[in-house]
Amino acid sequence: MSTVLWLVVPAAGQGRRMGADRPKQYLEIAGRPVLACTLARLYGAFPVARLCLCLDPDDTHFDPAWVPFAEWRRVSGGNERVDSVTQALEAIASEAADDDLVLVHDVARPCVTVADLMRLHAALAVDPVGGLLAAPAADTMKRADGASRVAVTEPRAGLWHALTPQGFRYGLLRRALAAAASAGIAVTDEASAVEALGLSPRLVSGRRDNLKITHPEDLALAGQILAAQNMSEPASAETVSTPAVAGVGDMER
Repeated sequence: MSTVLWLVVPAAGQGRRMGADRPKQYLEIAGRPVLACTLARLYGAFPVARLCLCLDPDDTHFDPAWVPFAEWRRVSGGNERVDSVTQALEAIASEAADDDLVLVHDVARPCVTVADLMRLHAALAVDPVGGLLAAPAADTMKRADGASRVAVTEPRAGLWHALTPQGFRYGLLRRALAAAASAGIAVTDEASAVEALGLSPRLVSGRRDNLKITHPEDLALAGQILAAQNMSEPASAETVSTPAVAGVGDMER
């Protein structure tokens, strides 16, 4: 299989639930934008990967200095995450091979650890379908009745929280997203599109502190998580070798 690795980071969202004066990816954690923190984590695991950063065409907050990758490009993002990912895949169609691995990661997940990223990459490098970081459900799960009351308690055995990155081979992912769009299937993540083809993505257990910043209180929590991780991660990360991923010359930005 190909050893080329592409990273797709959708970052075109407006983050209206945050109630801030700018999209959540530009809010700061310890003086750094969320976007910069997320890209730094990805770079720590995959320094020679090829990055596609999906931004709103009218974005005025972005600073290229926040991108640590030598090989990266800016891609116009869409209204939904699936639109941004689809446009990123189209943008690299002339360069990507069908068996290149593509990892899609939420820009609002700056707390993903280098160790989790590398473990996911190692698992997917030999998996015929692809998969995602995920965490087994630990809470009691309630299904609502539509009127803010409990209809039933769902057994949590076998339930997992989907995290990111999610990774699939370029050809399969592009085919899955196109098939879902053609069939009118609502795609909430890349795995759901692949599932719609009748395939079963691999669940790779990830840390529960891989938080997605969605609400205002999440920003402070992410800062606390990053501070705690930065105290414990360096020593453990040094024991994990960097995966070999192929690169090419400078890409159009």
